[in-house]
Amino acid sequence: MNKSFITNFLALIAIIAGHFLTQPILFAVGLFALSGAVTNWLAIHMLFEKVPFLYGSGVIPARFEDFKAGIRNLMMEQFFTEENIDRFLSNSSGKASNIDLSPIIEKVDLSPAFDNLIKVIETSSFGGMLAMVGGSEALQPLREPFIEKMKETMSDLSQSDAFSTLLREELEQPNMISSIQNKVSDIIEKRLNELTPQLVKEIIQSMIRQHLGWLVVWGGVFGGAIGFIAAITNNF
Repeated sequence: MNKSFITNFLALIAIIAGHFLTQPILFAVGLFALSGAVTNWLAIHMLFEKVPFLYGSGVIPARFEDFKAGIRNLMMEQFFTEENIDRFLSNSSGKASNIDLSPIIEKVDLSPAFDNLIKVIETSSFGGMLAMVGGSEALQPLREPFIEKMKETMSDLSQSDAFSTLLREELEQPNMISSIQNKVSDIIEKRLNELTPQLVKEIIQSMIRQHLGWLVVWGGVFGGAIGFIAAITNNF
């Protein structure tokens, strides 16, 4: 059982118990907790899935072109700059097969990539609903899992056979840095063109959905607290 189900189940039990035991405070706590938890659960669901008649739902697969463009720009502007390529070539002594980008990938700051993802969500039709569940601050706990997953993806791509073949072919060519940048750009472009909205959704889901479950838990907790305060105030 996941966190979302447990939170909603406990809130529902509180509603039923409050009703049959004639306990208005318990009933209010359960009702507000359930409304808060269900609202946050629906918001998370709408990030990944299109819901009929709910405008703005399914924002992540709908914006998959922005996601692809972000990965391409990240690769070219952070990893495959002229300085980085020149550094590998200077250190590799012509042995392309021994070049490993993993140490460089580990040192690159991927926080801007996460910030850009948040901006995409905030400027989309889903931005208003995100604001209702805490805004961009609610997504901050996902920063490290996102960065870790992106580094794994970038490392796998840089170790592909296509990339190794590219280096072997280009090391001895004139204007090699410019040529390498162009060919790497083509490889990345072709690979990203293989992505589909469903695959983009699955990539992001695997990185952040488990952590977003806490939004449902806290929605239930704060909703229950508000219900308790409302019930106590009403009794007075």
